[in-house]
Amino acid sequence: MDRYHLTLTIEGRPVMRGWWSELKTAERKFAAWVGERGGVAGTRITLTDEADGGRVLKAWPDEDR
Repeated sequence: MDRYHLTLTIEGRPVMRGWWSELKTAERKFAAWVGERGGVAGTRITLTDEADGGRVLKAWPDEDR
């Protein structure tokens, strides 16, 4: 199983998922998904480290928004 998990949800429903073994690749995909789908209302994109108990590495939009 690959370590880094990317999830795209819209209005709380999973739309896309991806897994990568390299963090750089997963971060590049995260940025691409934000650019491609970040403008859709209700979108949430998270990048987690599955080897670290599912710790969230990046999330869009930020919780601070």
